[in-house]
Amino acid sequence: MPELPDVEVYVEALAARVRGRTLARVTVSNPFVLRTAVPPIGAVEGRRVRDVRRLGKRIVVEIDGELYLVVHLMIAGRLRWLAPEAKPPARITLATFDFAEGRLVLTEAGTKRRASLHVVAGAAALAAFDMGGLDIGASDLAAFSARLTRENHTLKRALTDPRLFSGVGNAYSDEILHRARLSPLALTQKLGQDDVARLRDAAIDVLAEWTARLRAEAGGQFPEKVTAFRPQMAVHGRFGKPCPVCGAPVQRIVYAENEANYCARCQTGGTILADRALSRLLHKSFPRSLDE
Repeated sequence: MPELPDVEVYVEALAARVRGRTLARVTVSNPFVLRTAVPPIGAVEGRRVRDVRRLGKRIVVEIDGELYLVVHLMIAGRLRWLAPEAKPPARITLATFDFAEGRLVLTEAGTKRRASLHVVAGAAALAAFDMGGLDIGASDLAAFSARLTRENHTLKRALTDPRLFSGVGNAYSDEILHRARLSPLALTQKLGQDDVARLRDAAIDVLAEWTARLRAEAGGQFPEKVTAFRPQMAVHGRFGKPCPVCGAPVQRIVYAENEANYCARCQTGGTILADRALSRLLHKSFPRSLDE
């Protein structure tokens, strides 16, 4: 799922192309993507784009007349910018937004249709999409600590909870925790003050570094290679590969449709965290440490 760095770069690229421009036409190719009926999608046609911004992991396009297009890419949704008359990819296109200067295409790979498009009127309707997560980069240590320890969850769960923190998901939570040298299963209310400060610094640094990296990678063009798995990442998606800090093999915990990737030597003192399915299967044979 595109997270804060990816969404920020999308927003910057989109704003550079459509801010102040007139949205001539919207074509919905897959009716499932449009989750609202009032106001109708046609209400935004012929109106000027006032602004483009991020709201958590969502992209908000503000249109004249207090109308807003709210796009959530979910896992497989992506945006493409094409020439005005270019034909969008047939099988994966969900919606097309036509401007005189180009064509914005919302696509989604795979068969599960999770990406969404909402059209809402007024600031109050837009506010309903704000999950309340803290913008880590704009927070001080006191605000970050208060939000982190408000409930007693694992660090992995807390960082990815949109009610607690804005824009952080599965991929960058792994990178943040590795940078902070903290276990994904450590409990938020058990952390010391130094741990909390280190976690905040790691979160700010990781998100800022990756935003700058993805911006440089795009090089002023519309971002094309948006993925949660990048070879430059320290641990996310790198199960079994060497940790770039200590060389120990990256470990993982698999649960539902997500997984936590971590370095046992850097983050858990060499302890292998129990994967429910695998530890049940191996029982006494499940390794408890890197040495085992």
